[in-house]
Amino acid sequence: ALMERYRDGDVKAFQTLLERHLKKVFNFILRFIGDRERANDLLQETFLRVVKQRATYTPSARFTTWVFRIARNLSIDELRRRTHRRHTSLDHPTHQRDGAKTPLERIPGDSASGFNHTDAQEIRERVQAAIDELSDEQREVFVMRHLQQMPFKAIAEVVGEKENTVKSRMRYALENLRVALADYAQELPNAVSAGSQRRNS
Repeated sequence: ALMERYRDGDVKAFQTLLERHLKKVFNFILRFIGDRERANDLLQETFLRVVKQRATYTPSARFTTWVFRIARNLSIDELRRRTHRRHTSLDHPTHQRDGAKTPLERIPGDSASGFNHTDAQEIRERVQAAIDELSDEQREVFVMRHLQQMPFKAIAEVVGEKENTVKSRMRYALENLRVALADYAQELPNAVSAGSQRRNS
């Protein structure tokens, strides 16, 4: 409804859309491409496209789905333009991105209670590194599901796949994370051994 109002000339409606969605879209792009500076650029491009396409906007899907689809397509194009992707070894800590919260800090219900500061920091770095090692398809689903709290149906609309396909990618993402973090998670329910094969689907 806000986008329709903006399409019809209500500038304040666009400001409300920005307030509601700017941070979520930025976090998605940042987690997807791993570069804060480029994430800011792509965030601006995302909402610039919203402005450019306002006259032709039709409410065939929720605004959230529409804007995330724009952000996703721009992020994929960004990754394709890179000559190669930098893969960080899981044996080395990842560079914390200018104060961006790690997934362990962002996922509701997770905490570092029971660990000293050094252990907690090491775990956060390992979690971030493991997420970075996921395929693009798995990482985007993981980010939207766990960090953005989006339902599978909405994610399926954003990525243009069937809901079962999205659920499958999420399952493989979690399986791969368990493999990468097996030395930390061996006592957790459904944990897999460190020698298990990574799933690439």
